[in-house]
This record gives sequence, C-alpha cells and structure tokens, in this order.
Amino acid sequence: MKLAQLDMNARIDDDDYEAAIAELTTRFLAIHQAYLFHRRKAVVVFEGWDAAGKGGTIRRMSSVIDPRGLKVWPIGAPTEADKTRHYLARFFERLPSATEIAVFDRSWYGRVLVERVEEFTEEKAWRRAYGEINAFEAMLTDAGTKVVKVFLYIDPEEQLKRFEKRLSNPLKRWKLTYEDFRNREKWDDYVTAVDDMLARTDTAEAPWHVVPSNQKKFARISALNHIADRLSEGADLTPPPPDASLEERYRQEAGKG
Repeated sequence: MKLAQLDMNARIDDDDYEAAIAELTTRFLAIHQAYLFHRRKAVVVFEGWDAAGKGGTIRRMSSVIDPRGLKVWPIGAPTEADKTRHYLARFFERLPSATEIAVFDRSWYGRVLVERVEEFTEEKAWRRAYGEINAFEAMLTDAGTKVVKVFLYIDPEEQLKRFEKRLSNPLKRWKLTYEDFRNREKWDDYVTAVDDMLARTDTAEAPWHVVPSNQKKFARISALNHIADRLSEGADLTPPPPDASLEERYRQEAGKG
C-alpha cells in the first residue's frame, strides 16, 4: 500500500458514525474486561501527519477503557540522555505489563520518518532500523504482546484547513507550532519515507492499517474498528462468571437489612 493509492474522499454519514461509535464502545468494554481477566497485554502505535486526527482517536479509545488498564505515551523528540542510548531503549521502558494496553502517540518509527527526513541520523542507521524494528515487534508478539499499528494520512489542502481552525481557536492554538508549517516544505520527502516504511515494516505479526483521514469521522471509525479487531484476535471476550465469594458476601450484607 502506498499513500497515493488511498481514497481520500472516503466518508461516513453522521447516523452511521453514531451507530459505529456505540458499537465500538461496547466492544472496547468487552476487550478491556478480557485483558484484565486473562492478563493480556497490547501495544497500539499511532503514526501519521500532523492534524490527521491521532489525538481525537486516542481520546475516544481512552474514554472507554479504565485508566488503570490503559496508558497513553505521547512521544516527542529524544532527550540528550536518550541520544546516548539505543533509540529503542526509551520504548522498552514504556512497554505494558499484564492487563495493560499501551498506546504510543508516535513511536519508534520516528527513526525511519522524521529522523530520516530531517537528517537527524545517518543513512546507514535509519536503513538498519527497518530490520531492528521488525525484530523488536516480533519479539513483543512472541512474548504475548499484541502489536497494533495505525497510520493516518491527510492531504496538504485538508491539513492547511485544520491548521487554520487551530489558529483561530484560542483553546487549540497550543497544538500548532512553527515546525508544523516547516514540515510541509518536505511533504514529498515524508511521503517517500512513509511508503518505504510501510513496505519494509508491514509484517504478519504487526501489519499496518493505513487510513485516509480527510474526514475525521471516517478515519476515527476505521482506526478504532481495526484496533478492536486486532485486540480481539485470540482473546476470549466472554464476560467472566461472578465471583462466588463476592456473591456470598453480598447476600450476607443484603440479609442484614
């Protein structure tokens, strides 16, 4: 899959969107319960263009799952200390424990995207990273961690419209930086880097789901459906039976009345 092959006119109407959100809410509640009861764990990776809707999609997911079972990691530029270690080290520290789902708002793919395009790392390093990332994700899945990867793409015209809305909204201006505009100058370079990334790191263990995101509602439903499908794979979503001791305790308390 290349970005140029996406149907950027993909849409969903309001009624279908609301019905899909209601269904997804129920699905994520069942998934969360299954991960708690069966002590499962997962990593969900979000990558994509600035203003493509990563934050809104993550908020929809996190609004359903109890924060004790879900951790969101916003990933920025590596610190000076991070730069002295292998680039994957800071991600190892954020991997989920049993019963947890860890969501990465940007991730280790920065190595083959922004670090490549902006020349923050040498070519031999980012070329080597494809194999390192595939091995890292295979290691996670072999150890029982489900890996889910979503990429959200918008076209330049739609991105500029969203930048304008952010700039005109006092409560959203903080989301917009000079770097967001500067990155547009290298749009084609980023497209090439993303296409290479998709070709080199779309694996059976950790496939990419690429979403045309010019309509936020369509992108949100597409991304969340994929995440729910992947998290459900191999998981018993049957609600666990009630704890007999808790039922007995309830009867004791109710009997006092």
